[in-house]
Amino acid sequence: MIPRHTLAPGYDVSRLIKGGWHLAGGHGAVDPLQARRDMAAFVEAGITSFDCADIYTGVEELIGSFRREYPALARQIRVHTKFVPDLDRLVDADGAYVETIIDRSLARLGVEQLDLVQFHWWDYSVARYVEVALELERLRAKGKIAHIGVTNFDLPRLTEIVAAGVPVLTHQLQYSLVDARPAQAMVGFCQQHGIGLLCYGTVLGGFLSERWLGAAEPVGELANRSLTKYRLIIEDFGPWALLQELLGVLAGIARSHHCDIATVATLAVLARPQVAAAIVGATSAAHLPAHVRLGEVVLMAEELASIAQVTARTRGPRGDVYELERDRTGRHGRIMKYNLNT
Repeated sequence: MIPRHTLAPGYDVSRLIKGGWHLAGGHGAVDPLQARRDMAAFVEAGITSFDCADIYTGVEELIGSFRREYPALARQIRVHTKFVPDLDRLVDADGAYVETIIDRSLARLGVEQLDLVQFHWWDYSVARYVEVALELERLRAKGKIAHIGVTNFDLPRLTEIVAAGVPVLTHQLQYSLVDARPAQAMVGFCQQHGIGLLCYGTVLGGFLSERWLGAAEPVGELANRSLTKYRLIIEDFGPWALLQELLGVLAGIARSHHCDIATVATLAVLARPQVAAAIVGATSAAHLPAHVRLGEVVLMAEELASIAQVTARTRGPRGDVYELERDRTGRHGRIMKYNLNT
């Protein structure tokens, strides 16, 4: 059984969350009928929390159609969407703009209230993020939103939002055995303020898997945007040989528990302080049997220590949460798309 985590009184989530980014294009063609069948399989397996976003093209609509096709299963799910104002609209995103995007998400998902809206802001030099976060709080008070979260905020700006009185319940961020940036300061702040961490990138788009154990370092263009993104994180982490050493340790642990590398990598992150859930990007239900193993495996202290002996030798990535990705001219920022609501 997939374990659960309580984020607030009356609001719990499965500790594995089905991600939606992989269904938004850039990862191959999506068959809507099969995608809905896969969603049903995830819910039946106990993965009842879904992640999506206003800017994930077609994904809110896809979940909305799933809700209509499978009403009994739909009553079991929590849907976490995002509010990501376009880069070009940061300077003038007012209350009307915010409410229009939220109303659109409500219509796409076919609900009267959004379970959780996770707020992202592209450019801190446009210093209106607190003002816009307060507009989300206005809509929460109005009943259109049940809970507010953030995604990819650094510590100074999240501190401002919390200090302004916005009741932040969750922070979705990149956190893995290879990217430990949240551990530098963000985890402590979230512990202090009761903010649960929803972690993506825990298996690096598939790099933390048997597929890459013993494989040569990839060169040239990769198969999809996810691999391209996480290849850059691996370059910051250390030489390819260090990743291979980590994969070797994870493989040994996986064999002892009769599971796979991805399960061990995910469990190691779920064992960290303040982590509520991990988001698994899945274009199909092919790996669902492996996902279900997460509720059956318990990592021992000595196994976690053996992993830490490798990750302690990392050279990066450095900086605050999402700091590297915010440089739109840098290696990480150049691959992002910034205006997807229009």
